[in-house]
Amino acid sequence: MNESRPAMKIALVSVLTAVTVVFTLLVRVPTPIKGYISLCDVVIVFSAYLFGPWTALLSGGLGTGIADIIGGYAQWAPLSFVIHALQGLLIALIAHRKTEEDGTADTASLGAMIIGGIIGMIVMAGGYYVAGGILYGFQAALVEIPLNLMQSGVGVVLGIAVAKSVSKAYPPVRNLYW
Repeated sequence: MNESRPAMKIALVSVLTAVTVVFTLLVRVPTPIKGYISLCDVVIVFSAYLFGPWTALLSGGLGTGIADIIGGYAQWAPLSFVIHALQGLLIALIAHRKTEEDGTADTASLGAMIIGGIIGMIVMAGGYYVAGGILYGFQAALVEIPLNLMQSGVGVVLGIAVAKSVSKAYPPVRNLYW
C-alpha cells in the first residue's frame, strides 16, 4: 500500500477488525475450559493473504480481543490478541513477499498459502494450549488442541478460497497489501 495513504490503512484495519469481531461472535461453540471455537480464523487468514502482515496482525488481534470482551470471555481477550495477532503476522510473512518496484504483494502461490496456513494453525493451537494450560491446567488444555486445529483448519481453507476469489474478481485489491 502506498505509504502516503495512512487513512486507507486505518480504514482497512478498522473494517477488517469489525468483520473479525462479527465472525468471532457469529458462531461460538463452547469448549471444556471456558473458551469457544469460532469462525474468526477465516477473516484472519483472508486478511493475511490479501492485505499483509500488519493488517492481519492488527485486525486479527484487535478483532478477537474485542469479541472476547463483548462476548463475556474477557479472561481470554489479551491472550486472543497476542495469539491471533501472531498467527496473522506469520501467515502473511510466510505466504507473501513485497515486490521491490511498486511495494505491492506478489500473488502468493497455493503452496505458500498452505504452508503459511499450517504454521498459523500450529501457532494458534499451541498458543491456546499454553494459555489454557496456565489458566486451567495443561491436562485440561489438551482437549482444546483438536478443536483449535479444526477451527484454524476451516479458517485456512475458507480464507484461501475467499482471498483467491476476491483477488481474481478485483485485482487492484493487491495494492492494499501492507
